[in-house]
Amino acid sequence: MKIKNAEKYFYSSLEKQPLEMFSAGKLYNSYKFFGAHRINCDGYEAVRFLVWAPHATSVCLVGEFNDWDQTGYPLKKISHNGVWEISVFNVKVYDSYKYRIVTPYGEVFYKADPYGFHMEERPKSASKYFDIENYSWKDRKWRESLKKRDSYVRPISIYEVNLLSWKKKKDGKQYSYKDLAEELVPYVKEMGFTHIEIMPIMEHPYDGSWGYQVTGYFAPTSRFGTPTDFMYFIDCCHQNDIGVILDWVPVHYCKDAHGLCHFDGEDCFESSDRGRAENEQWGTVNFDYGKTEVRNFLISNAIYWHEKYHIDGMRIDAVAYMLYLNFSGKDIRNQYGGYEHIEAVEFIKELNSAVFLRYPKTLMMAEESTAWPLVTSPTDVGGLGFNYKWNMGWMNDILEYMEQDSLFRKGNQNALTFSITYAF
Repeated sequence: MKIKNAEKYFYSSLEKQPLEMFSAGKLYNSYKFFGAHRINCDGYEAVRFLVWAPHATSVCLVGEFNDWDQTGYPLKKISHNGVWEISVFNVKVYDSYKYRIVTPYGEVFYKADPYGFHMEERPKSASKYFDIENYSWKDRKWRESLKKRDSYVRPISIYEVNLLSWKKKKDGKQYSYKDLAEELVPYVKEMGFTHIEIMPIMEHPYDGSWGYQVTGYFAPTSRFGTPTDFMYFIDCCHQNDIGVILDWVPVHYCKDAHGLCHFDGEDCFESSDRGRAENEQWGTVNFDYGKTEVRNFLISNAIYWHEKYHIDGMRIDAVAYMLYLNFSGKDIRNQYGGYEHIEAVEFIKELNSAVFLRYPKTLMMAEESTAWPLVTSPTDVGGLGFNYKWNMGWMNDILEYMEQDSLFRKGNQNALTFSITYAF
């Protein structure tokens, strides 16, 4: 391909294999292709943008680098399942951008990048170009030590934290990732915890959701700084022998206009079955695990946080909502008449198999509140493949116990012991 100096954009050639693997749901490193990535073509540096929008009639890139030109940077459809591409010159780090998507009904949507590595701070909602390859990690000693560790015989003590509410500065301003590295990490180490479990750090528009209603699955929230600032926080944890567990939400996402909901005007990341798609309890939309591209998106996301941010585990939120079609009270059944969500079960098994193949020492913890069998058994014996199950009763039960007058606690020991029955 010969590129002229005067050109503002061009269409690069992407190998067929990644596109075919994405269509088949087996491109577990799809974050290396989708989103915004710097490339070198014919001696020129540019940034390639790749997005999945299978129902769109046209997609254009709008951003700071083209003065938000509405139609001057059209993407080219390069696959049968709706992958679009454009490569653009003169894109700088922190440049904001969105995809301008025209739906089959002529509507115009402005969407953030599903694979975007960085986003504007709320209430703004655009993606921001960011190169996450430049951080210099200093946690080699920690990562080497993990190879010799056995979490089943070593004590684990987890400090669960919402970074937004943990502590404020004297002037009321929130702490940054770097501030938290200086304040939170020493505190957790002094208190003797082995791990910090961070409530959802992925970008989300509403503080009150505590991060459980996500818009940017690949972007650590800008509330506290940049992606490299978050890497620095994790690096500091590891240098102090503290592991980091991320709370992860693969069950649903919020309906904000710039997010995944009706991404290209049709049911894209969600099911076309409204009963399955709508999550009335939380006012959100459920993922459709029957779509290979959606499974690929989520599994790649789990691997991404391990690879690029060196995390040590994940607490998977609301697993029961994934396993049961009727968990929220709806009378929805599978093709065999049962309430089991077959596609979700297969997704969970595939997820754990893919993650453990690459990170055998990680912690994959299911927040699962029912009597579903074999949650922590290997997939090759019919289990879901998690290696731990979250003790959901511990927080509420221990608070109930501690609220009792010390004279009456001896009659309420059940609050301390009952929750362990869920392990079996």
